[in-house]
Amino acid sequence: MATFLYKLGRLSFRRRHFVALIWVALLTLAGVGAASAPAAGNSSFSIPGTEAQKAFDLLEQRFPGTSADGATARVVFKAPSGEKMTDPGNKATVQDTVKELSDGSEVVRVTDPYQAKAVSKDGTIAYAQVSYKVSGMELDDSAKDALKDSAQDARKAGLTVEIGGDALQAVPHTGSSEVIGIAVAAVVLVITFGSLVAAGLPLLTALIGVGIGVSAITGLASALDLGTTTSTLAMMIGLAVGIDYALFIVSRYRAELAEGREREEAAGRAVGTAGSAVVFAGLTVVIALVGLSVVNIPMLTKMGIAAAGTVAIAVLIALTMVPALLGYAGRKVKPMGEKGKFLGRAKKEQDRPAKPNLGTRWASFVVRRPLAVLLLGVIGLGAAAVPATSLELGLPDDGSQPTSTTQRRAYDLLSEGFGPGFNGPLMVVVDAKNSDDPKAVFTETGDEIKGLKDVVTVTPAQPNKAGDTATITVVPGSKPSSVTTENLVHGIRDAGADIKADTDANVLVTGSTAMNIDVSEKLNDALVPYLVLVVGLAFLLLIVVFRSILVPLKAALGFLLSVMAALGAVVAVFQWGWLSGLMGVEQTGPVMSMMPIFMVGVVFGLAMDYEVFLVTRMREAYVHGEKPAQAVVTGFRHGARVVTAAAVIMMAVFAGFIGSSESMVKMIGFGLAIAVFFDAFIVRMAIVPAVLALLGRKAWWLPKWLDRALPNVDVEGEGLRTRTDRGGEDRELVRA
Repeated sequence: MATFLYKLGRLSFRRRHFVALIWVALLTLAGVGAASAPAAGNSSFSIPGTEAQKAFDLLEQRFPGTSADGATARVVFKAPSGEKMTDPGNKATVQDTVKELSDGSEVVRVTDPYQAKAVSKDGTIAYAQVSYKVSGMELDDSAKDALKDSAQDARKAGLTVEIGGDALQAVPHTGSSEVIGIAVAAVVLVITFGSLVAAGLPLLTALIGVGIGVSAITGLASALDLGTTTSTLAMMIGLAVGIDYALFIVSRYRAELAEGREREEAAGRAVGTAGSAVVFAGLTVVIALVGLSVVNIPMLTKMGIAAAGTVAIAVLIALTMVPALLGYAGRKVKPMGEKGKFLGRAKKEQDRPAKPNLGTRWASFVVRRPLAVLLLGVIGLGAAAVPATSLELGLPDDGSQPTSTTQRRAYDLLSEGFGPGFNGPLMVVVDAKNSDDPKAVFTETGDEIKGLKDVVTVTPAQPNKAGDTATITVVPGSKPSSVTTENLVHGIRDAGADIKADTDANVLVTGSTAMNIDVSEKLNDALVPYLVLVVGLAFLLLIVVFRSILVPLKAALGFLLSVMAALGAVVAVFQWGWLSGLMGVEQTGPVMSMMPIFMVGVVFGLAMDYEVFLVTRMREAYVHGEKPAQAVVTGFRHGARVVTAAAVIMMAVFAGFIGSSESMVKMIGFGLAIAVFFDAFIVRMAIVPAVLALLGRKAWWLPKWLDRALPNVDVEGEGLRTRTDRGGEDRELVRA
């Protein structure tokens, strides 16, 4: 592989005009496609195989024309202090609003609060429910504007009016913190390279890669039903790995220049060595992201595949466009140890007294005291992981929105007037098609549910025209995300199993609350198989890369430590409320159901980036004759600064998304940023060298039969060294 990538790097350097033209053309093509494609809204949400989804599908069949997947809005009214919603003036205002809302072309029906008994017991709060023909994703802007205008008219009459439901979806925004993250990355690159040109290359190539990836996602969003979150996450991961991969190549290029090689040869060798690490690091990220499809949640699958595509583009750009731009940069990119004009007069380190760099000093310290460093690192991560033992999972609803949104204020008003469970009603679907007496089954089901704990209201069964299927609405006494409500859902399903045994009727529970519970359980069940699949495949890949059993095993165990510590930090902030004000978390609650499995997938891939790049340098030194302990120090001397810069950049990019108004994006941004911190600075920089120092030569042990069976991918670039020894571009000849 190293020889092939070496040739690719030299070709890209030499044919830089052609390479740059191809990537610019791809960026232009993707941009035009994104600009001309129809806009996409929020992705539809379906969970195949769950009871909630089966009930939803049954409603589509048995209640045709009711638009079971149509958007809904709850217009919540609150009377001024000292007044009631039943006062004549307030009642007239509400009825005018209901009439105004009913005129919409996409409106199916609007309930009158006074006829539907949707007025709170104290008479201060009432709500009207608006049902639409189409989903919130397909709802016209004119319908949304009409909804807002009607609420505004009622406000002018003196009422407090807020709108909940999925008809008005807040458009997520990341704010200026995303730009700050990129700015931090730029500063780190300038400090690392000492040159504006060298620092600009990783940023430019990463932005081009992300531009192509996100534009392609935008262009396909409508056709493939991709939501706005998909492109946001692809941007987040694509920026981070794009900068890091380019950083690895440019750093190795400067090291090759420092050894006296001419620029085209240095570019080829940089791509042949560091590029090999980039390929395998990228493969682990792609495996982890594509592996999310095993969960069988379409939205998660699309997010993973879209992000994986952006990572693949980042790898290809690092291997081709980076050497091409190095060709354009020429002498503006200085050899390692030589500063550009931006940071002062050019001066080589060779002219100064030899002094070990910080990476060398740290590695030497770890090699001298490996056991103490190992214990301190493991205990520290273990302490950070403690909050993860109280992890509660759920999906965000309007209750997790910022208090500045009308959805959140409507949620709070409904909780105040009708109880916390009113925001998460359960819909029970009774399929009595195979029963002798459907009406009796409907009555029996309602009676059974009334006898369960935490039930506030059970509405009479509403049968379809055929009379073989009915819906029953159940209002719990607890809020939607509570464990009590989850127990109620399971209680209704247990009661439904008994009813089926007696009457052959199916009782299914659906609704957003039940769907969230089913998603959480599905994700929990998939976590272990997913871990086995992803870690197993990556373990085999790393055996090929490092030609060792213990090094990949150590890498996987270190990852588990860092991801558990990161989950503990997420629980502490988003569930317990520690530092919630600093992070902009207005409402604590359960951690998003997808967070553990998504973090496992993404963090595992990113963790292997540092593992591959850092340990490959150690492996290279060991293969070329150094003792194990000295190889660790050599790996840090060459790689610690680059890995540190890469980790800081990745943390800055991820942290930039903490400013998002989308709670899911905010949580993922924080989780990935803290996970990179734990993995890069504690696991890879402390635990990894400590373990390798303790293992010595055993770390690189591989059974002879397995060594013969494995393909030789030559990540260390031994083929390039052999090529030189045989009379290729020898360094002395190049200097001559």
